[in-house]
Amino acid sequence: MELRHLRYFVAVAEERHFGRAAARLHMAQPPLSQQIRQLESELGLQLLRRTTRRVELTPAGEAYLVRARQIIRAVSSAAGEAQRVAAGLQGRLAIGCVGSATYSLLPQLVRTLREELPDVEVAVQGEMLAPDQARALVDGRIDLGLLRPPVEDDSLQVEVLRADRLIVAVPDGHRLAARRRVRLKELAGEDFVIHAGGGRSVMHDTVLSRCRAAGFEPQVRHEVAETSTLVTFVAAGLGIAVVPEPVAELMVPGVAYRALSGQATVELAAATRGGDEAPHLQRALAVLAGLVQ
Repeated sequence: MELRHLRYFVAVAEERHFGRAAARLHMAQPPLSQQIRQLESELGLQLLRRTTRRVELTPAGEAYLVRARQIIRAVSSAAGEAQRVAAGLQGRLAIGCVGSATYSLLPQLVRTLREELPDVEVAVQGEMLAPDQARALVDGRIDLGLLRPPVEDDSLQVEVLRADRLIVAVPDGHRLAARRRVRLKELAGEDFVIHAGGGRSVMHDTVLSRCRAAGFEPQVRHEVAETSTLVTFVAAGLGIAVVPEPVAELMVPGVAYRALSGQATVELAAATRGGDEAPHLQRALAVLAGLVQ
């Protein structure tokens, strides 16, 4: 039995006439009659009662018609779904994101993806440190990482999206809160709240290296895993923090954000598995590039 047999049967069953069914199928009537007889022979039962004027369905034919229609619809639906997947219009995309981009780029990205690719299911994991994202990419738990380079795993493809300026977050009422711009060396002697060390956060090493280049060793009082926690600690007066500028989008009462003198920046990049050519991922990357530009 082939799918064409079902299509032929449905046409005859709906037209109740071999001649009209043959015209609908753009074929001659004798081959159509032969195909229906072949179908009945294979099933071992009669689907149609033929008269000189019209065709009637047997009870078995009525039941078979219901199933045949379902099968044809399912095949058509499967073809449409496959075409949409191949075109990148359907699929599932899991995105990981560092804290600073969670509050700036990520909301706009997800909204745009939902508008332009409504049939792509988007799952998001925010506040995810870069090494954790790299492992999640390799394991297949996420498909796209928004992270701070460098990335040590050579199996991942990394493309820099932009460079974010570094700023300083201080508690309201702090001596530097009244300033518009602060030099990094003026932070010497301050208690610092920074992201977790031990190779877990790019920002940890960035802050330490910048402070040392400015001539001092920062007094690290608290290490945290999440950017939201870091800013909350600053608001509580537990220290100051050097953060990427997009963190200022996280409006926590009790925190003042001030510019740092100089050109200190930290990069934001998109990371994917090398060789991952999934069409919906490529469309998402194009959307992301447009937003960054």
